[in-house]
Amino acid sequence: MADQQRYNLACLSCRLMYSPSEVIYRCRRCGDLLSVEYDADLMRPETAKKWRGRSLSVWRYAELLPISDRSRIVSLGEGGTSLNRCSRLGSELGLKEVYVKNEGENPTGSFKDRGMTVGVTRALELGIKTVACASTGNTSASLAAYAARAGLECVVLIPSGKVALGKLIQAMIYGARVIQVKGNFDDALKIVEELCLTQPIYLLNSINPYRLEGQKTIAFEIWDQLDGRVPDEVIVPVGNAGNISAIWKGFRELYSMGLIDKLPRMIGIQAEGAAPIANLIKMGLKEIEFVENPETIATAIRIGSPVNWKRAVGAIKDSNGFAETTSDEEILKAQRLLASYEGIFVEPAGAASIAGLIKLVKNGLVKKDDLIVCIATGHGLKDPDIVLRQFPKPVEVEADVNTLMKLLSS
Repeated sequence: MADQQRYNLACLSCRLMYSPSEVIYRCRRCGDLLSVEYDADLMRPETAKKWRGRSLSVWRYAELLPISDRSRIVSLGEGGTSLNRCSRLGSELGLKEVYVKNEGENPTGSFKDRGMTVGVTRALELGIKTVACASTGNTSASLAAYAARAGLECVVLIPSGKVALGKLIQAMIYGARVIQVKGNFDDALKIVEELCLTQPIYLLNSINPYRLEGQKTIAFEIWDQLDGRVPDEVIVPVGNAGNISAIWKGFRELYSMGLIDKLPRMIGIQAEGAAPIANLIKMGLKEIEFVENPETIATAIRIGSPVNWKRAVGAIKDSNGFAETTSDEEILKAQRLLASYEGIFVEPAGAASIAGLIKLVKNGLVKKDDLIVCIATGHGLKDPDIVLRQFPKPVEVEADVNTLMKLLSS
């Protein structure tokens, strides 16, 4: 059943408005990115009453998602990920309430699925036949899966030799045309954007405003899962910077609707070797300094020129939040800690939020009674080689119980 469109696209800077019927990624007047803005009559508590009784998922919040025809939704059951209270981890860090939102439970193993269900559905509404993206891994896996579900052709560009094998395999098995670019992610994004501006191919990186609309449902779910309570801090790994921006937009919409009476502080965590946003904020720079050759073991956030940096800086500053950097060693330690204390296995980029929290505690930047939510962005099996390199090969014994007992008692 088709609903009347009740939103428009607005430029983030000059606020020029565009019709949703246009295929457009940047403002034609000033070149900035666009945001989905909903009609005022939707931003009321009455809208949320329609969410009751629906299962926890991205599409529970359909009234605040920019889709006109819900009968054409392309879904794999995304969203509804667990919000785990991590008491052992919290106790180790001296904190009262720490939660981890485990986005690795999404269909392709990362938060990207939230954006792709909306973005690919929108592509169908626009009559698109081919979709494309540049990716450090998770975006390509997600887009390939949703394109397959929708029957669309899919092209993904990845930096040559820089994508974790688990993610590359996903894109391939879903039937995408995978092309390696001799360069980094930023190089791949630049050329795929040029491609989509000149060919009838729809770009589904987070430059696309519809992607972020799906990702903002992380905020809606946190609100639902905490029974209306609002975290004091939400800690988010930052790569291309779309997710922290989207989550902040979600909380702001809840606030505008009168469903919450305060907003969380947004804390962005970047790897030291790919930290243009964190450096800008921590060092008080007047202009952002992009990283020409970003390097980190956390491949999903190995991005030196994040396209959504303005949104992310705005989210952090407007929420009275801040940014921090973590080393690869700190990220891998946090990955092991979360797994061994709470049974949650996340990819290195997802562990950056935990590594950041540990650092914030040491620096006295969070209070012990704060309600803290860390976003774990992807499943650990996305990048298993990282783990294998950290541990010795399992011990081999004869198939004899006495030998086994001797080993266990040693």
